[in-house]
Amino acid sequence: MRVLVLGSGVIGVTSAYYLALKGFEVTVIDRQPSVGLETSFANAGQISPGYAAPWAGPDVPLKALKWLLQRHAPLSIKPDFSLWQLQWIAQFLSNCSTERYDLNKSRMVRLAEYSRDCLRTLRTNTGIHYEERSRGTLQVFRTQKQLAAEAKDIAVLSRMGVPFQHLDPDGCTHIEPALVHVKDQLLGGLYLPGDETGDCQLFTKRLAAKAQALGVQFRQSATIRRLITQQNQLQGVEINTDAGSETLAADHYVIALGSYSRQLAQTLGLNVPVYPVKGYSLTVPIVNSDAAPVSTVMDETYKVAITRFDQRIRVGGMAELAGFDLRLNPRRRETLAMVLNGLFPHAGEVSQAEFWTGLRPMTPDGTPIIGQAGSMHTNVWLNTGHGTLGWTMACGSGQVLADLIAHDKPAIETQSLSATRYHS
Repeated sequence: MRVLVLGSGVIGVTSAYYLALKGFEVTVIDRQPSVGLETSFANAGQISPGYAAPWAGPDVPLKALKWLLQRHAPLSIKPDFSLWQLQWIAQFLSNCSTERYDLNKSRMVRLAEYSRDCLRTLRTNTGIHYEERSRGTLQVFRTQKQLAAEAKDIAVLSRMGVPFQHLDPDGCTHIEPALVHVKDQLLGGLYLPGDETGDCQLFTKRLAAKAQALGVQFRQSATIRRLITQQNQLQGVEINTDAGSETLAADHYVIALGSYSRQLAQTLGLNVPVYPVKGYSLTVPIVNSDAAPVSTVMDETYKVAITRFDQRIRVGGMAELAGFDLRLNPRRRETLAMVLNGLFPHAGEVSQAEFWTGLRPMTPDGTPIIGQAGSMHTNVWLNTGHGTLGWTMACGSGQVLADLIAHDKPAIETQSLSATRYHS
């Protein structure tokens, strides 16, 4: 049975890999010349089940108003003059209650924990390496308000059985010794020992090679021209390549195009509530290993993650609601550099940093959409909407999708991940 996966980011490649393990004949198509060159290319590097949480929370509306007036705010909104932006924001705000936050966080943590376990199994089975580390995540707090807000996350982590440690400033420096120079700025921290780190783009590239060894075909530099439908079935995808146009046909089709999934799904009459949330990163060469982090440190004040690779530091964060604008904003670079230099001075050479931006596909409730696209097109499947957690949730999402297409029972509950939660 043939499956055509649309998209070769980390979500599309993991989907293809797990489908191939189940014996499907898989082809992946993407407009980029290689895999993992868009949102997967330079993300924050976190595999953070313990930090999995929706952006929509009970205190976010008030915070967002304050952030609009701050130079180094973690969130900014720029009108893209589309009705969809306003509709998405309205749906986002409807999820900013304590009840919805707890529900959505539980869904996200469940998938993220499962995905981390899938990644560990994959690593054992394949021997894949991607500058991985298993040293946990440390979330640092600078204010009493942040410490107080930590309680609601701890409650969910406890209910889900996720290990954690609440730390004082001395405990923070025990986990991340280089923080000793800024210990007086910290009031405490939340350590999540089960979290991991790694280079997402490197993982995607190496997993694609292993998928090819299983028979997966990759058609890169292939632009989707149109979808061919008949009755309630998708019959084929017409693509443009350097050699001309052709039509690829399959029994099942997986839309894993990240922020661009909504546009394609609309041609099928499907409403996929995914909005592009723009994020930024700096990749900084390490000049003093002892002054650098050993894993990931999340600065709760600025919502910026600082992640250690072998010889580099990845600093990632911020969220801009600005449509599909991919221009690099120098003010965001300034913020990322400020956070890195504030917590880990002298660790890296910021003047030599690579500055990058990408679009995270975000749903209003933060939970991705995985499963059948709808009753109107029974052979179309979705694997999108992972927001800032695509790397964290990639393996679990690919495994779940492969199970559903193969009519196997997934290891976790999946109904709450389907698009039907928006239909009601």
